[in-house]
Amino acid sequence: MSGKYGFWTLAFLVIANMIGAGVFTTSGYSLADLGSPDRVLWAWFAGGVIALMGAISYAMLIRVMPQSGGEYLFLSRAAHPLLGYIAGWVSLIAGFSGAIAFAATALEGYLVPDSLRPEWMPAGIVTVMAIVLAGFFHGMHPRFGAATQNIAVSVKLVLLAVILIVAAYQWSQGNLATQGSTPEVESAETSTWAQWSAFAGSLVWISLSYSGFNAAVYVADEVIDPKRVVPRALVAGTIATTLLYLLLNAVFVYAPPAASIVGNADVAAIAAESLGGNGLANFVRWTIALCLLTSVFSMMMAAPRVYAKMADDGMLPAWMRFQGEAPFAATAVQVVLAVILVLISDLQGLLSYLGLTLSLTAACSVCCLFLPSVRNSERAAPKIWLFAPAFFVLATLVSAFIMTANDPTQLFATGITFLVGGTMYVLTTQSRTPSTPPDPGNS
Repeated sequence: MSGKYGFWTLAFLVIANMIGAGVFTTSGYSLADLGSPDRVLWAWFAGGVIALMGAISYAMLIRVMPQSGGEYLFLSRAAHPLLGYIAGWVSLIAGFSGAIAFAATALEGYLVPDSLRPEWMPAGIVTVMAIVLAGFFHGMHPRFGAATQNIAVSVKLVLLAVILIVAAYQWSQGNLATQGSTPEVESAETSTWAQWSAFAGSLVWISLSYSGFNAAVYVADEVIDPKRVVPRALVAGTIATTLLYLLLNAVFVYAPPAASIVGNADVAAIAAESLGGNGLANFVRWTIALCLLTSVFSMMMAAPRVYAKMADDGMLPAWMRFQGEAPFAATAVQVVLAVILVLISDLQGLLSYLGLTLSLTAACSVCCLFLPSVRNSERAAPKIWLFAPAFFVLATLVSAFIMTANDPTQLFATGITFLVGGTMYVLTTQSRTPSTPPDPGNS
């Protein structure tokens, strides 16, 4: 397949994947656990550093394996097909289906809050329509879908800039709380371990907002010179999003009284109302809705490429392969799975599950950089750059350990997902002899 996507499309894909529901819903929960706006911002900064190290790590992986498929490709080629299949299964259930359901559900919450929902409108209809629309554009008209997404992301960034400009003006007029003046929220957790546990838990939630840093690797087969363009897009998109996250969350946690956003998912609208009344709050709601819609579109663009790669390898049915310019059947499957999750899940319940599951899968993928099959490749990055994957893996595992040590039940859903993926691999491969994975260095 000839290359079709360039740097800006990929950078916008990364930004669109990252700026979704998480940044507009997480800080209220984090403030409830951390007890201080300052700590919330430090958690977002830490999440940004980890995401940047992850982006650098994925850039190193794509240099060695410049193909679509993401975690499935990396683990299948560099480690073992079983691990790759589990990663693909995670993408199918959590990485994309769960994340699409999460963003689309939040989209409906901002467009049609329960207090304003007409009696004739069933709950979930906007969510389902957004998912189906994204599937139609990227499954039937991928070029038009990519162009539409680029325009929408550009508009989204302009609107977010307007919000930040308004906040800066209000701050200059003394209408935004000064740094350090916001009182800490009362919390029963006072021990050092409890504070670190709360910080780790918030970091896992926040990692969901940063999880799209790897989005460009999923379409590498459709990129001109992927070994050069994809790494640049990963790093540039991650840095831009991290800076934007820090600015936005400074507004979210300092603009309103702390007590009004503690444990509340609607932190962005509450902050906007504190700054500019109902007018600015409505403007922010529509901006967030656009952010969430582009997030749904971007994930619908990336996800089917993973399943198509698995189908190419015989790990999924052959009818899920590319058909012309797009993996139409894989896109249809993604639409169905996302809609099912919308019908059986809730917004907050997805946060910990998605954050923990996706961060562990990403850490496993980055570990491939330390395997001989990757390190011995002529395209491997110099060893000095291994500090980035080492930092990313260590930070991810430490955060996950602290979080789950305090609440082991967090591992249950993640463990079940991995177990089911392993079982599906056995059922898929027991009737045939698995082929030897290609050498990553010659992919």
